Amino acid sequence: MALMFTGHTLFLSLTMFAVFTFEESVSNYSDWVTFVENIDQYEKQQREGLRAEQKPKSAVLHPSLYFDAEDVQALKQKAHTSHSHLFRAIRSAVVAMLSNPLYYLPPPKHADFAAKWNEIYGNNLPPLAFYCLLCPEDKAAFDFALEYMDRMAGYKNWLVENAPGDEVPLGHSLTGFATAFDFLYNSLENERRQKYLEKIWSISKEMYEYSKVRSWGKQLLHNHQATNMLALLIGALVAGVDKGSQANIWKHAVVDVMEKTMFLLNHVIDGSLDEGVAYGSYTAKSVTQYVFLAQRHFGINNLDNNWLKMHFWFYYATLLPGFQRTVGIADSNYNWFYGPESQLVFLDKFVLKNGAGNWLAQQIRKHRPKDGPMVPSTAQRWSTLHTEFIWYAAEITPQPPPGYGSAKMHVFPNWGVVTYGAGLPNSQANTFVSFKSGKLGGRAVYDIVHFQPYTWIDGWRSFNPGHEHPDQNSFTFAPNGQVFVSEALYGPKLSHLNNVLVFAPSPTSQCNQPWEGQLGECAQWLKWIGEEVGDSTGEIITASQAGDMMFVSGEAVSAYTSAMKLKSVYRVLLLLNSQTLLVVDNIEKEEDSPVNSVSAFFHNLDIDFKYIPYKFKNKYNGAMMDVWDAHYKMFWFDHQGSSPVARIQEAEQAAEFKKRWTQFVNVTFPMKNTLTRIVYLFYGPYVNVSNCRLIDNAKPGFQISLSVNNTENTISVVTEYQNLKTRFDYLGFGGFAKVVHENKVTKFGLGTESVKKQIKNNRTVFPFGFKVNIIAGLILGVSLVMLAFQWRFYISFGKMLRWILILVVTLWLIELVDVWSMCTQPICAKWSSGITKLEHDEGNKAKQLEGNPVVLPDVIITSLPASGADILKQLFFNSSDFLYIRIPTPYLEIPETEFEIDSFVDPCEWKVSDVRNGNFRLIQGWLQSLVRGTKLHLQNIHLYEASRSKIAQHFAINKDKKKRSKKRESLSEQRSRARGSQDKDAEYIRELRRHLSYYPNARPVLSLSSGSWTLKLPFFQEILGPSMRALYVVRDPRAWIYSMLYKNKPNLYSLKNVPQHLAAMFKVENGKGRCSLNEGYAFEYELLRKELKNSNSNAVSVLSYLWLANTAAALRINGVLLPTNYQLIKFEDIVSFPEKTAETIFAFLGIPLPPARLNQILFATSTNLFYLPYEGEISSSSIHSWKQNMPNEEIRRIEDICYSLMDHLGYPKFIE
Repeated sequence: MALMFTGHTLFLSLTMFAVFTFEESVSNYSDWVTFVENIDQYEKQQREGLRAEQKPKSAVLHPSLYFDAEDVQALKQKAHTSHSHLFRAIRSAVVAMLSNPLYYLPPPKHADFAAKWNEIYGNNLPPLAFYCLLCPEDKAAFDFALEYMDRMAGYKNWLVENAPGDEVPLGHSLTGFATAFDFLYNSLENERRQKYLEKIWSISKEMYEYSKVRSWGKQLLHNHQATNMLALLIGALVAGVDKGSQANIWKHAVVDVMEKTMFLLNHVIDGSLDEGVAYGSYTAKSVTQYVFLAQRHFGINNLDNNWLKMHFWFYYATLLPGFQRTVGIADSNYNWFYGPESQLVFLDKFVLKNGAGNWLAQQIRKHRPKDGPMVPSTAQRWSTLHTEFIWYAAEITPQPPPGYGSAKMHVFPNWGVVTYGAGLPNSQANTFVSFKSGKLGGRAVYDIVHFQPYTWIDGWRSFNPGHEHPDQNSFTFAPNGQVFVSEALYGPKLSHLNNVLVFAPSPTSQCNQPWEGQLGECAQWLKWIGEEVGDSTGEIITASQAGDMMFVSGEAVSAYTSAMKLKSVYRVLLLLNSQTLLVVDNIEKEEDSPVNSVSAFFHNLDIDFKYIPYKFKNKYNGAMMDVWDAHYKMFWFDHQGSSPVARIQEAEQAAEFKKRWTQFVNVTFPMKNTLTRIVYLFYGPYVNVSNCRLIDNAKPGFQISLSVNNTENTISVVTEYQNLKTRFDYLGFGGFAKVVHENKVTKFGLGTESVKKQIKNNRTVFPFGFKVNIIAGLILGVSLVMLAFQWRFYISFGKMLRWILILVVTLWLIELVDVWSMCTQPICAKWSSGITKLEHDEGNKAKQLEGNPVVLPDVIITSLPASGADILKQLFFNSSDFLYIRIPTPYLEIPETEFEIDSFVDPCEWKVSDVRNGNFRLIQGWLQSLVRGTKLHLQNIHLYEASRSKIAQHFAINKDKKKRSKKRESLSEQRSRARGSQDKDAEYIRELRRHLSYYPNARPVLSLSSGSWTLKLPFFQEILGPSMRALYVVRDPRAWIYSMLYKNKPNLYSLKNVPQHLAAMFKVENGKGRCSLNEGYAFEYELLRKELKNSNSNAVSVLSYLWLANTAAALRINGVLLPTNYQLIKFEDIVSFPEKTAETIFAFLGIPLPPARLNQILFATSTNLFYLPYEGEISSSSIHSWKQNMPNEEIRRIEDICYSLMDHLGYPKFIE
């Protein structure tokens, strides 16, 4: 029931996001996000949104928790029709309980109840009570339920004695007991009602008091907090019906914490939970119940939360083939603790509404194992049956997600996990691979802790990643669905229990001396507060799928103590086919590093299949697993050819409330040099591996020749992954790896293409030029011998010498012609460029340059103002590959040219001929300097000191130039504002300089924020050459005009003085127009000029003609550019299809999309937490707000003017 909250507001403090992309913002790699607190406004909105009474009070008080009394009859009907399969599961659970009361009933004595972890009693009570509600005629079940509740009500408390500081069992008991009371209320006599109600009240009060002092009351996104807060909420809702407003304080406390939880979850763009799938299902069980109850009772709607929209993939993309087992990252069992069927049907009914949740729940229930270690615990297996029944929407037809049936790679960029082959049936062709390299707590939590955007977050004290493992760069491999390398699951936090590297000797080793693994290890829970531990990170560098192949790599050096002086711990995985996995560790250390050994571990928990020693071709040591005569093999060697014998061991460790067995292969290599490379190959029984060797071991990268099924594969991998130039030089493109096989080359992240046969000719043992030199040398040698012995011939010596010299020169000329015809170096292209231009037309040139770019990209971003191009910053800032530079800023101004360039939009078309004729030389020099010599250009910028009097003059000039607000300020206010703005602008330049000092080969990305450059890209291309990569962002004219006129007060149309800019555009002074240096303004602007003279024109029509003129001119002018140099991007595609659009942009640049960049663009477009300057919140719904808020007559006017071009760009009409 809905209740009125009185007194204090619901939330202590929640905040709104604003990203550091305002015009005065400047940071390039530390401006993850900037936050603006507006608590009063937010609380007012929440109070207004909170309904005092959702429905009038009914005469029947219960049931009211999940449904009303009048809904019971419909539930009974569903039990025999659409929900019969769920009813059968509930009835089966009750039959099991009744058949073994000694086990399932709470013990008669409180001492026995409190002696062990007792969540089973609270968990099994709701499905039992729900069954009694659906089948009141089953007296045996009802009597069992009464005995069950009588015993629990008679206990003095519900705590566990050997866990005095842990109230989770208390939470389970309170949730189960209060839910059962709500279901059975109308079947209870008054005495039991009062007895049970008093118990619920006293336990809820106890739980509330604990919430103020226990860590779970403060540690967000943790399973303990979600479990206990839900228990307190259910207790308050049930007891509050009878007790009235006294329970409101408890509700207030729960809503405050859980709304913060939902707010933080919205940052987690991939729907994951850092505690792993098992504990994640635990937390999600409580979160979904809270979301439902908060909406039902308080009118708080969290169903648009992006985490909920993506949470389905947390279950689907972590499933091994067969729908029974999940990845075991963090503390895990083999699959889930709670559900996940209940969570999945909730998502389908309230969030997805596409049948995928129902389908996956159906598959999981269908394939549930009946015995073995993957069977759900008796304490948990039935606990969510009642909510699954209540939420199941039979009208939504179950259907698999798009793309089901073939192996797909899935990236969790926040969690730092990549999976391949998830969610498929168990068959010989279906293989599963997982890789983990992420930040402590997940990317969102880690960044919130380190950037401190919220005052109510107290660093790591507000979180508890104790269930995580020291597992950065760990992986699993299950060829044919048969687990070959697995996690060690729930256990002590030791690195060697995960498939990662450990090093020795370490000066800071705390356990297993002298060995040390990753930070935070050595205890029952992962340490997350302490020196260096809170900064522990891994990072997925790249993840790409190409057909049946997958390449993924991760860097984990920050997960190890700095005392070991490691520079890089880089691991790459290449799934060559469904049976073959290549793993390579690239380890770099400082010269004075104390470590001299590295040890690798590979685990398997399947007791039936044990590792045994194996040797590949009598050369490399390895291990083998025999699975019913099918041999799964692995072997290893380092860059020096060494292949040590492994230790194959078994171990038991504490897990949950039992022991868990594991076996592992442990192989140790020496680290004699600063660079160590170790190769491991894992393969299944259905492939034949005949050869594996390292053919190149250069510092930038390595090459491996691997022969599988009589096919040679040449694998090239760059290990200097942060250096874009090195990647281009080593691989020929900006990716991280490629595979050459069967006359094809697969460039991961870009695709597969055929290998030209002439490449093989370049590898001939004796090329033509070499032969020519040999012949010439022989001739000269013979001549010298003749001279030395003074042999006499019938011809004169001088004549013979002349013929010899003529022959040698002729041979060298032939060699020169041959070499020149085969030359691919820049000098050859430069020498012959004039001839090429004369001989080849535009069509031939386009064909010649077609395909992926092979030069380092120089990125130019241009658009009309307010077109949303600023959102592309999320793809480039804080990247080792790029330096995002916003232009203009006070220290990065565009130089003045022969005429003034309009700062809003410019109609002048600059052509290639302008470069050749020497026009705009200042612009040419400035652009060359900024792009070709970025570091020197930034170093030469003189930063004004805040104390100097010149600051005021400098910024006064800029202020007049940009004609900013004319609001009158006192002199002290002006000085303070100028000083603050100057400090920020100067810090921006320092940030750019620091970024280049870290990443000297980062390529510039020039974001030209004004609309003055959309018609000048051919001019830029002529200056920059083939390296230019221009991104032109266009926006729906209706959304653009709506943003210009309605998104701000005062609106941008007035703020930017658009009428004044447009009036000056066509102004003629001294017989010369603005574009007098060339042929005048682009002819598409003629309609705009006429509209400006129209006395009946208004802002809508003027802006419509402006959009039409600028966009049409840009499409025409930029159409001459090659597809390798120019790409049009629709703002709506960036927001609505961020991953696909980002992949397209990076493919255009010749670089795979890094997961970190994917995370940033998904955060910006999917969370409703990202704000663009003058635009506000960005989401797929907000960008279409013009449809609801713009007058229809204005929309019609825009469409009348712009529709021909709108239709060309794919923008449909809104008003017919």
